[in-house]
Amino acid sequence: MKADSFGTLYLVSTPIGNLGDITLRALEVLKSADIIAAEDTRHSRILTEKYEIKTPMTSYHEHNKFEKAEVLVGRLKSGENVALVTDAGTPSISDPGEVLVKRCREEGIPVTAAPGVSALVTALSISGMSARRFCFEGFLPADKAEREKVLEDLAAEERTIILYEAPHHLKKTLEKLLERLGDRRICVCRELTKAFEEAESMTLSEAEEYYTENDPRGEFVLIVEGRSRREAEEEKRQKWSKMTAAEHLEYYTSQGIEKKEAMKRMAADLGCSKRDVYSLLLEE
Repeated sequence: MKADSFGTLYLVSTPIGNLGDITLRALEVLKSADIIAAEDTRHSRILTEKYEIKTPMTSYHEHNKFEKAEVLVGRLKSGENVALVTDAGTPSISDPGEVLVKRCREEGIPVTAAPGVSALVTALSISGMSARRFCFEGFLPADKAEREKVLEDLAAEERTIILYEAPHHLKKTLEKLLERLGDRRICVCRELTKAFEEAESMTLSEAEEYYTENDPRGEFVLIVEGRSRREAEEEKRQKWSKMTAAEHLEYYTSQGIEKKEAMKRMAADLGCSKRDVYSLLLEE
């Protein structure tokens, strides 16, 4: 079957709280598609009923994402158009929809988006944190070893960090972030676009204390300050100061770097000249 006879997978962004945030194009796609694949059909029917959308709906969620993806790929190959929606926001972002998108790409099925609301961008935009450079981690891994590795990487991250978290895991996550990242600034966002929206800026220690005394409710987006460049540079200086000049040189030459280039890098690490590096090596 030729790709030009295939249907199209539409990733349709839906409101994260306020139903008025749906776009006109999203409504058009939902009405014209042959079927809507929804993470939770009961939840999505609130939206479709409000806007009188009669398109048939089928479930596509975390627990059936692999087998159901094959069913939907089959329908797309037969020429049907599928609109994919998640419970809220943009499909395939920390969402089982990424499996279906990958399969469509592998099969040459057209994929496009009816863009709209995304919780991570919404939270970042109102957080007051630097938005020039940021990283999105989604939900921390459930596996302990994998989670510790992610936290280790985040501790060295200089960009603004964005995390999602469920209320029943929030206290533990704040505790771990404080332990591994230090007492950084954080903006805790919840109930975004809803009547009781909150976006509270505080330190991680303040957030941990607050949610120890108050039960978390709703889905959370955490915007965490990245590590300062000054802090990172100071740690590097301390690392190099614990090495002898010979050990410092060996650190680079053991990686296959020529001695001349290694000495140049040593000078940059120590904030001195290559001549000073040469003198340090002669003194040992």
